[in-house]
Amino acid sequence: MARSRQVRRSGHRAWGLARRDRAADKVPRQPTGNLVRRYLQQRLKFRHLRVIDAIATHDSILQAARTLGLSQPALTKSLQEIEEIVGARLFDRHARGVDPTPFGLTVAAAARRLLAEIGRLEDELDALEGGDGGPVVVGALPVAAAGVLPGTLARLKIARPDIEVRVIQGRTEELISQLSRRELDLVIGRLYTLAEPDGLVRTPFYSEPISVVARADHPIFDRRDATAAVLADYSLVLPTVSQRVGQEIDVLLAEMGVAPHQPLRSSSVAMIREILYATDGVAVIPHMMLAGDLLRGALRLLPLPATGRPRPAGLIRRGDTALLRNTQAFVDAARAYVGEIESRLAGPPD
Repeated sequence: MARSRQVRRSGHRAWGLARRDRAADKVPRQPTGNLVRRYLQQRLKFRHLRVIDAIATHDSILQAARTLGLSQPALTKSLQEIEEIVGARLFDRHARGVDPTPFGLTVAAAARRLLAEIGRLEDELDALEGGDGGPVVVGALPVAAAGVLPGTLARLKIARPDIEVRVIQGRTEELISQLSRRELDLVIGRLYTLAEPDGLVRTPFYSEPISVVARADHPIFDRRDATAAVLADYSLVLPTVSQRVGQEIDVLLAEMGVAPHQPLRSSSVAMIREILYATDGVAVIPHMMLAGDLLRGALRLLPLPATGRPRPAGLIRRGDTALLRNTQAFVDAARAYVGEIESRLAGPPD
């Protein structure tokens, strides 16, 4: 009986060791001195590249899953599958998200290169089929989305009703990443100074100056002492300081000697517009944001001297492919509409 129990215990230990060995086989192993054959060409799939790129872009499993339209467990399973194929851990998990390991950085860089090559191939095939390029996918920064795109799309609809345009609004970092991944044809909006070259082509063709804007019948336009000091007599409406433009405006107001007292701040163009119409509030914003209202005469610019830095705006695109016909038609419409805005607003104040 004792011998039987001993045999069973030995069998349990052996079975447990076998289970642990099988589990260990599923954990990616860091390479040793011997090279490991991974057979990436046979095992690594296109969907794997998109998973790695999304995780590396967002530094978050949850955000990457949302971007790809997957559940978090499904994305986690895909990541585990990729790590098994590669034979190494690609991301370290922590409370705030994930950080790429050295292996993760290498694989993510390769994934982006391969995805870019696929996108370039798609562009070349489009060009061979006729060069129109299909739908135009435009990334728009907030000021351009509110002030430049509506008139641009109206012009384009008249000139080329056959062109489909898809607009994605976002912040610079988000849109630049999407443009590099070939998810966008171009980006329109403010051209910020680069910390380092990114290989993209920037073409300025208009400006987004910061101006003082109020409704056309505002009492501020009847005042003869229209200097920066009069702004203290009215409630100011400003963009939020979390936006780059909000920070620039705060610097400009300080240079003008204006200290806003409890200003209303909003990131919503619609809210800023309605506040201007409903109250005696005065907005300090890039006037391109409300270009349509200014052209219709519903809002006016207060001619105050501004000392802000130049704020060039225009297009950002990849430099490795030429613009296809549909995209070029969009660019032409944007240039024409911006030219109309600048021409009509450049006249002498009423």
